[in-house]
Amino acid sequence: MSFIVAIDGPAGTGKGTVTKILAKKFKLINIDTGAMYRCVTLDMIRKGVKLDETDKIIDILENIKIEFKKENDKDLVFLNGENVTEKLRSKEVTNLVSQVSGVKEVRLSMAGLQRKMAEGKEVIMEGRDIGTYVFPGADVKIYLDADLDERAKRRFKQNREQGINIPYVEVLENIKMRDENDKSKEIGALKLARDAEVVDSTSMSISQVVREISAIIDKKKKEIKLQAKIYKPRKDNAWKRFVRCIVRAVLVTAYRIAYHVKITGNVPREGAYILCCNHINYLDAAAIVLFNKRKVNFVAKEDLFTHDILMWLGHLFDAIPIKRDMQDIEAMKRCLKVLKNGGLLGIFPEGTRKGMEKNMKAKNGAAYMAIKSGVKVIPIGIHGTFKPFSKVYLNYGEPIDLSDYKNQKDKLDEATELVMNQIKELMEKESTN
Repeated sequence: MSFIVAIDGPAGTGKGTVTKILAKKFKLINIDTGAMYRCVTLDMIRKGVKLDETDKIIDILENIKIEFKKENDKDLVFLNGENVTEKLRSKEVTNLVSQVSGVKEVRLSMAGLQRKMAEGKEVIMEGRDIGTYVFPGADVKIYLDADLDERAKRRFKQNREQGINIPYVEVLENIKMRDENDKSKEIGALKLARDAEVVDSTSMSISQVVREISAIIDKKKKEIKLQAKIYKPRKDNAWKRFVRCIVRAVLVTAYRIAYHVKITGNVPREGAYILCCNHINYLDAAAIVLFNKRKVNFVAKEDLFTHDILMWLGHLFDAIPIKRDMQDIEAMKRCLKVLKNGGLLGIFPEGTRKGMEKNMKAKNGAAYMAIKSGVKVIPIGIHGTFKPFSKVYLNYGEPIDLSDYKNQKDKLDEATELVMNQIKELMEKESTN
C-alpha cells in the first residue's frame, strides 16, 4: 500500500529532525531528498564539474549510485559505495547544493529517482518541492516554516554539534541566499502547496512540532481507512439478497406508515435506465429504491457513508458513493458498470437537496453517462412536504432518448436542461391514484 507524507519548507526549520522522528514513529521509510542533491553536488565537486557543463552533469546522473543505510541506529548515506554522511554537510557542498538542485537535468533525474524509491511503499520525504512537484498527490502535505533568525540559529547550532565551524553571520547569509534560490527555481521552486497544512515552528520545540504533525497524519490515516470501507465493493450473493429482501419489507412498511405514497408511471421491467429525479428530502431516494420492483443503484454523497448504519444500508442496497465537487473516476466506472449490466442507476442531477429552489445549476453527470452508455433517462418528479402522515407523490415520466447529443460535448448543458424540464413538469403533477 502506498502512503506518502511530504514535508516541505525552507532550510533550518527542523524538517530533517522531525522527519526522522516521524519515520520511526509511524514506521515510514525516510527518503532524504536533501541528501540526494548533496550527493550530486559532492560528486560534481570531486570531479571538477561546473554548473554549466550539462553533458558532464548528465553523465554523473546516469552513473551515480545513492544508498541510504542504517547502522548502529544511525542513518548513513552512501555515494557510489562510500559513506559520505559527514562530508555532505561540508561548507563546500552547503554553499553549492541550492544551485545544483536548480539545474533542470538534476531536478528531473532526482525527482524520478525519488518517485521510483517510493513506489508502493509508505514513505516520508522532506525537501522543497515534494508536495508541489515530486508528489503533488501526496496523502499528507506539510509546509514547515520558521522565522529567518530562528532558522539561522538552529543551523549554526547543528553545524557546531557536527564539528562544522561556520560563523553565524555566514550561516544567516547562506540561508538567505538559499531561500532566494529555492523560491526562484524554474523547476521545483519552494512554494506552499494549495492543500498543505502550515506548521510554524518558530516558537515550538521539536516534540511539539512532532505532536502537531502526528495528529495530521493520524487523521489522514483514519480517513483513508474509512475511504477503504466506503468504496470496497460488496458481492451481491444469496445471503445479501435475502437480508436485503427482509430489510426492504420492514422499511417499506415503516415508510407507508409514515407517508401516504402515491405513484404514477413505472419503470420498464427490463433494460438499463438512468432514473433522474428532483431532491427535496433526505428520504426521497429511499422512496425510489424501496418502491421499485427492480433493484436501483443510487448514487449517494460520500458523507452519508461515514455513519455506520447508513454505510451498512448503502452497501446492502449497493448504493454508489461519490465524492462531490470533483471528478470521481471510480464512482463513474461503477455507474457505467451498472448500466452495462442492464441495471437501474439513480441520480439527483441537482447534486444537493432543493438545488432548484436555490437556483443552482444542475450537474451534467447523468446526461453524460446516458449519452456515453447509450441508455435512456427516466425523469421522476417527487412532490410532497415529507411531514408525518402527509402524501408523497412519485411521478415517473416517459424515457428520454439523448442519443442525438452523442459526440456533442458542448451540448451537455442542453441535454441536462431537457431532462430537468421534464422533472419540473412531473413535480407539479399530483397522482390521482
